[in-house]
Amino acid sequence: MSETLLNYPPALVAKPRIPFRPHPPADFEEAGLFHAQVESLVLKFLLSHGIASGRRTADELGLPFGPFPEFLRRLKNQQIVSYTDSASANDFLYSLTDVGRARAQLYFNECSYVGTAPVPFDDYVKSVAAQSITFEHPKKEDLRRAFADLLISEEMFEVLGPAINSGRGLFLYGYPGNGKTSIAERITRCFGSTIWIPKVIEASGQLIKLFDLSAHEPVEAHRSSLLRADDFDHRWIEIRRPTLIAGGELRMEDLEIHFDPVTKVSEAPLQLKSNNGTLLIDDFGRQRIAPIELLNRWTVPLEKRYDFLSLYNGKQIRVPFDQLILFSTNLEPRQLVDESFMRRIPYKIFAQDPDEATFRELFAMFAAKLGFLEVDEAALDHLINRHYRKADRPFRACQPRDLLLQVRNYCVYNDLPLEMKPHYFDFAANNYFTVM
Repeated sequence: MSETLLNYPPALVAKPRIPFRPHPPADFEEAGLFHAQVESLVLKFLLSHGIASGRRTADELGLPFGPFPEFLRRLKNQQIVSYTDSASANDFLYSLTDVGRARAQLYFNECSYVGTAPVPFDDYVKSVAAQSITFEHPKKEDLRRAFADLLISEEMFEVLGPAINSGRGLFLYGYPGNGKTSIAERITRCFGSTIWIPKVIEASGQLIKLFDLSAHEPVEAHRSSLLRADDFDHRWIEIRRPTLIAGGELRMEDLEIHFDPVTKVSEAPLQLKSNNGTLLIDDFGRQRIAPIELLNRWTVPLEKRYDFLSLYNGKQIRVPFDQLILFSTNLEPRQLVDESFMRRIPYKIFAQDPDEATFRELFAMFAAKLGFLEVDEAALDHLINRHYRKADRPFRACQPRDLLLQVRNYCVYNDLPLEMKPHYFDFAANNYFTVM
């Protein structure tokens, strides 16, 4: 090994990594499932669907078909299921017997979940570690690609880049309307990679639903078929690194595992769903809970990168806390948190007001997006002189888009050509700045 490499800090020495991909299990034992778990899922599925082939049952559970013929044969010998008809590829159609329906109902009363078989909690923990956000080190070109639809200054890129590379957390603060939320929403794009997550996790006998279509974007729909390619474990799904946003509606209970006493199924909290991605606390300081409560809740996770959650039976489990935490606020961070917590959020980035040159660039950018053929500089000069300079009003990054939308709506309503005129801007500004 060269002397140069030996003198490098350990964190900067590149280590080759094998991309994580969940391999298909050969049998139920390798999948980390007990006989009773598989039986419960199979019987509840047949109770819900009436008749199904062994292959379709395996498909619904996300498990390989290999061990199913023998497993179902044993259930038939126990008079729990019966053959209804033969199916293709040496398969059969199965239905429940009276004994099977009674047993399925008992399983259903214990837990009404029907669907993909769960992944053991330990396997999930290992997957988060293997796909950690700290392994991702986006460069300038990655940031430019992620923010291509926004007008970001070079100064902002120089500050954002190291902050995103830290994989820890940052405050985005400044006046409203300067793009803090837009910036935060695009940060995950810098990583430019996908991750695998289990659809459902099993922890100490409790089922926790992790995959959420409202929070996760699947890379593609893996369609099941008779001759599907079993090159991955179908209990998992490949998604884009997630970005979850929690605004003023955030409650303390949203950060805990939610157990439904009716279905006996639990829902993963926000920080679990955002693992290996980004979690944005938007409009920080306006939540239903006091800022100090939220920050105290996350003191240990931000420092140690793990959290403790309670299951419905009272047992605590240690879970990964592996995401880039972003706090977006219109308030000065020192008004919200004390010095000890600020130390745990090493980057504080101010989203400043655009200068006039940038303000004009924003008009040109949004004019093109909204269908204006050109920017009328005389009309824009009128807007800036009358409604900004004379009113001593600061520029905000959101205003070119908002004002042009009002001009556009005015033109559409009055069946006028889509163009900029001084009195159009007067109309828009008088509406927009009525109480500002």
